Amino acid sequence: MNPLIMRTVPSLRRPVLIVAFLGWNDAGEAATTAVQFLCRQMKAQKFASLDPEEFYVFANQRPQVRFTTGGERELLWPANDFWYVQEPAQLRDVVLGLGIEPHLKWRAYVQAVLDLVHQCQVSLVISLGALLAEVVHSQPVRLTGVATDPDLAARLGLTGSRYEGPTGIVGVLNDACRKEGLPAMSLWANVPHYLQGVTNPKAALALVRRVLKVLEWSLPDLSELRSAATAFESRVEQAVASDSQLATYVRQLEEQQQAQAEPSLREEELPSGEDLAEELERFLRQQRRQSPEPPEEEEEG
Repeated sequence: MNPLIMRTVPSLRRPVLIVAFLGWNDAGEAATTAVQFLCRQMKAQKFASLDPEEFYVFANQRPQVRFTTGGERELLWPANDFWYVQEPAQLRDVVLGLGIEPHLKWRAYVQAVLDLVHQCQVSLVISLGALLAEVVHSQPVRLTGVATDPDLAARLGLTGSRYEGPTGIVGVLNDACRKEGLPAMSLWANVPHYLQGVTNPKAALALVRRVLKVLEWSLPDLSELRSAATAFESRVEQAVASDSQLATYVRQLEEQQQAQAEPSLREEELPSGEDLAEELERFLRQQRRQSPEPPEEEEEG
């Protein structure tokens, strides 16, 4: 059974697929937040999905139950959905994909994505990701990237990654595209490792801006994501200022980044990244609890 379910095959002009996967490839949920934002702002239309039956251990990735507006119970399975955007004023159309890194049958999963790519005659695949790194929240987000076309990587000013080791579904998808001769690239936002477990809209904004540069698109309004990024950075600054140990660590990282030097902090002198992340998450949770609830709107009349 083909897991690809296409409700329609839209007629698109030199479309670009932009895809992100929740999970190991998505530190701070930056990549999936970026695609979700693009879906909303571009008013994308859903047209395809992947049947999750073959790809997930549902004891680990459980379906969710919710109530509809009509009061009926609805069962939601792990989703891998695709939308399309047609904008005559732009040079090309867009396909957006939002999924969850599968537990099983990665090659079959990637082949299903490639089936969609071929049916939509996609001309370029852009996969988004985010990774934990020794970077500082107060500095501009560092983006790295890999492309099957070196000229494209050079034109976008991407810093090439020399990573070797375990890979995720983004790496598997890029490899499959390369083998088929399909132009593909991945963009990665470097997220501060002491912010693991915290949604990072600042990194998402950096990914969105770079994607728009690739597409040569302009969106009328980035204010939603910019506001979220500003509020996020303000909360993190408060958390850092309230913890002298964390402030020392961040200050030394800032100095290293400015000097463009390799990290030289001795681990025994500072708490682990996990300890710092847990402390920061506790602070942010306290801030949310202490924030006043918005006043209820009074009905007119």
